[in-house]
Amino acid sequence: MTEDEKYMQMAIDLAELGRGFTNPNPLVGAVIVNRGRIVGVGYHKKQGLPHAEVNAIFDARGYTEGATMYVTLEPHSFYGHQPPCTYAIIRAGIKRVVIGAIDPNPLVSGQGVSQLSEAGVEVTVGVLEEKVKEQNEVYFKYTRTGLPFIYLKLAATMDGFLADVNRRSQWISGPESRKLDHRWRGEVDAVAVGKGTLLHDNPKLTPRDIYPARIPYRVVFASKLDFGTDFNVFNTRVAPTILITSDTPENRNNAGKFIEKGVEVIFVQSDDEGKPDLHSAIRILGKMGIRSILFEGGAYLAGKLVDLDLWDKIYLFQSPLFFGSGVSILEGMKRDLKTSVRAKIKKVERIGNDILMVLTNERENN
Repeated sequence: MTEDEKYMQMAIDLAELGRGFTNPNPLVGAVIVNRGRIVGVGYHKKQGLPHAEVNAIFDARGYTEGATMYVTLEPHSFYGHQPPCTYAIIRAGIKRVVIGAIDPNPLVSGQGVSQLSEAGVEVTVGVLEEKVKEQNEVYFKYTRTGLPFIYLKLAATMDGFLADVNRRSQWISGPESRKLDHRWRGEVDAVAVGKGTLLHDNPKLTPRDIYPARIPYRVVFASKLDFGTDFNVFNTRVAPTILITSDTPENRNNAGKFIEKGVEVIFVQSDDEGKPDLHSAIRILGKMGIRSILFEGGAYLAGKLVDLDLWDKIYLFQSPLFFGSGVSILEGMKRDLKTSVRAKIKKVERIGNDILMVLTNERENN
């Protein structure tokens, strides 16, 4: 690593401390170096609180004149919940600013760099840029497209089954994997399942056994509202719930019982199979300000997300179990070698007695 990369990596590590708490703001970390020594560090802790650059300047306690600041994302240059960070940097007498990535927000994009340069600050851009973009994958996609970042979590046997022949899936993955899943739930805006998972597993879809960054929306996709309200997700005193269903007269007639429970019911057009159109549903959720969704099942919904190229990242837990038959990991998806969906393996690691494979979509969001 070069010296710039070393300090930028420190800033990236600092930014990670704010994961889940800064929404809808990005994760940002900053390190100030003066005469070869780190004199100040900071990260954005929560929306509405001072930004990383200001926290690092405060931490430096006056030792900023002539220093270099390493900051993961371009300092913002407009008045929002906080005054412009560019002004704070200039007033602090910082001589050089090293930036990981340009902010995609049109209110900032390039303007922060321009303000600093015009004030005589030396600016370097693009140090560990891909790492910064990956760290803020939700922010980059939503800012540029208005669409939520789609995470798909799958727990499968070694022979590729999501559930047994009786459609039972609790528990394929081990306790360590489930704990990690609960942490992810507390870091996204929404957790989603299909009707099959609702009926067979009756999940709560809330983060538990951890201190969550926030409580996400629970989202249920169902083509027909031909079930009752006595499911865990419809207890809206615990967390808000959204029910997405096909726009039919029958469903509109049956929606009242869910609305009385405080559930927000969203009607969307049907796809060719009579299911709620996922493209429409995801666009609507994005317009509601939902920037990230963790889909947790079931097999049909997972298959549609992959088949329609609506996913961005897959967390695939594989446990050392063998069913021989059961529910396929992506039920209903039928492709051959030529038309197969190709993913990129980002990471593989052992979680307890499971293997976690992180897969990314080769489509470019950034």
